Amino acid sequence: MITKALLEDVSSLNKLINSAYRGEYSKKGWTTEANLLEGSRTNESELIEILHDSKNTILKFTENDRINACVLLVEKEQQLYLGMLTVSPELQNSGIGKKLLYNAETHAKALGLKTIVMTVISARDELIAWYKRHGYIDTGAREAFPVGDIHISISEQPLEFMVLKKNII
Repeated sequence: MITKALLEDVSSLNKLINSAYRGEYSKKGWTTEANLLEGSRTNESELIEILHDSKNTILKFTENDRINACVLLVEKEQQLYLGMLTVSPELQNSGIGKKLLYNAETHAKALGLKTIVMTVISARDELIAWYKRHGYIDTGAREAFPVGDIHISISEQPLEFMVLKKNII
């Protein structure tokens, strides 16, 4: 079942997101960033801050009282920003990510927004190909990758974000 995340979900969301993006466990799935980055993907403080902002929505996919997937949706001007699409590594390739993308589009339409945008690390070829199969296109825009205490690069190549978008109406 896909519903909006609440503050009471923060601890579970934090564990899910970090386990899917970083560390050994994330390598069980195909969307890991463990070969590019160390450190945490997010933390509870950031998630609480996200949920307190009325422009933000985190959708969660729950099954058997366990949050197995989520996505961050941010209302930005005339478009919806999609971020932190996360599926538990052992459930990747089961169609949950597609369901969350569909729900993101439904959310955008409900807000009267015609475009969804996202940033993806340009070195993540498989993930970019997956988004392209779901109608997202490379805008040609690139953004600097943030360096800091949370995102610790271990990549030989410099990291940057590729901006993808999809027109939905």
